[in-house]
Amino acid sequence: MLQDKKSETDSEKQKRILRRLLETLSHEVPELYYQPTSQVARLIQTRVHDGGSLNADERALMARLSTRDIEILLSLH
Repeated sequence: MLQDKKSETDSEKQKRILRRLLETLSHEVPELYYQPTSQVARLIQTRVHDGGSLNADERALMARLSTRDIEILLSLH
C-alpha cells in the first residue's frame, strides 16, 4: 500500500515537472504548439538528459520515463 502511495506521488511530481518543462520550452520555441507530440516528447527527453533546468532529484525522477511515456503524458495533458 505504501508503495502505491509513493508511485502516485512520483507520478504527480512527474506531471508537474513535465508541465514546467513544457511551459519553458513553449516560451523558447514558439512553434512548439504546432509540432507533433513525438517531437515535443523528444525535446523534453533531451532537456531531461541535459539536466540544466532540473535538480538531481527531478532528473532522476524524469529519467525513468521513456520518450513514449512522455508522449502519453502529453496526450493526457
